Amino acid sequence: MAFLSKLSIFAELWAFMKVRKKWWLAPILVMLILLSTLIVMTQGSALAPFIYTLF
Repeated sequence: MAFLSKLSIFAELWAFMKVRKKWWLAPILVMLILLSTLIVMTQGSALAPFIYTLF
């Protein structure tokens, strides 16, 4: 059930961007999702120190 609530947040955000014509938010959101995925995936690996030095 918690997974569906997270998906509904993305659906509402997409509807907001679609109705309000806030397409400039899309690249920001994509970069945030990619960076957060990168940090989560490399959290326990040997690459973590190198990823954190980028920020």
